[in-house]
Amino acid sequence: MTPDSWVPIPDGSPFPLANLPYGVFAPAGGPPRVGVAVGDHVLDLARALGDDTFARPSLNAFLAQGRSRWQRVRADLLDLLTDPACRAEAAPALHRRADVRLLLPFEAADYVDFYASEHHAANIGRMLRPGQEPLTPQWKHLPIGYHGRAGTLVVSGTDITRPRGQTRPPGTGAPTVGPSRKLDIEAEVGFVVGTGTPLGTSVGVDDFADHVFGVCLVNDWSARDLQAWEYVPLGPFLAKSFATSVSPWIVPLDALSAARTPPPTRTEPLQEYLRDGADWGLDLSLEVRLNGHLVARPPFTAMYWTPAQMLAHLTVNGASLRPGDFYASGTVSGPEPGQRGSLMELSWNGAQPLTLPDGTTRTFLEDGDEVTITATAPGPGVTRIGFGEVTGRVTAAGEAR
Repeated sequence: MTPDSWVPIPDGSPFPLANLPYGVFAPAGGPPRVGVAVGDHVLDLARALGDDTFARPSLNAFLAQGRSRWQRVRADLLDLLTDPACRAEAAPALHRRADVRLLLPFEAADYVDFYASEHHAANIGRMLRPGQEPLTPQWKHLPIGYHGRAGTLVVSGTDITRPRGQTRPPGTGAPTVGPSRKLDIEAEVGFVVGTGTPLGTSVGVDDFADHVFGVCLVNDWSARDLQAWEYVPLGPFLAKSFATSVSPWIVPLDALSAARTPPPTRTEPLQEYLRDGADWGLDLSLEVRLNGHLVARPPFTAMYWTPAQMLAHLTVNGASLRPGDFYASGTVSGPEPGQRGSLMELSWNGAQPLTLPDGTTRTFLEDGDEVTITATAPGPGVTRIGFGEVTGRVTAAGEAR
């Protein structure tokens, strides 16, 4: 049982003492620095702990220090926030969350996006390859992924400009250039790497927690019409690289012990390096809202590949890791229609328009639409912890040049 804190924490707060997610914030008139969310407040770690590691505009220096250091700081924070004797000294390091500006919490070294939901992959296969097997032959043998663009990761709240690019409209032979007409979302879960590895080495599934610091929410915006024209033979490129939104809070793995679950039953034998000896499935409940309306509840428990298996596959060829490396799960979708994490699935590629509670309909995103993804996970006892939110609003395409 987590002891009580001298910091006031409202009932039902996504940031109870059992959570303590890390982020980067800028107080009014002050430089960016690292903090943790506690209830409705942010604790300035550099000031509270007297440690210049946290007086920086990213988590990277702390990420590089490794798991034993991450655990020591968490233990120190729990002591600090529960000992009434620390209140007078630490209280000045608290800021109201509503009064600070939240920034991208880490400097991304590399970004990889996976395709780890069997339900999402099968839905896409049924839409794009009718009459064929919905999953490609390798799908259940390895976690499929692609390298994304680290430089276009943006923090929640950043407007998303509708991308332009080449498409080939149905029934035409020649491509055209213009704004995407099939702008989509992908509700995903992201994993932030701390400890790096030398080139030529790999990370086993049982070493996952030694290298991954924490978990956040991701919206991998996707231009489906650009993707359909460009993705053969090398896969996503401009359809994905224009923006990927990341939530501002990174929930440490040590806050998720109650959320760990076994992976799903496998229908194909796995290679040795993918045999997960630890239960690194995660019981995360996502919610997707479009213009404030709840449209989907994707369950992360339904994912076929675990984050530990994704990391093992990412490094099996000897690819090195660096502090700030980032990878995402791919769209989280469940077996039910209301559990699909993309508009492409929810509208079945536009064939079944989605009706919102206000009577409007959507197949894909329109200018002015705002998408918000939230998630919770089991905490100690009957508590639940939250991940905050990742939000983005679509603005009109820029002028052609």
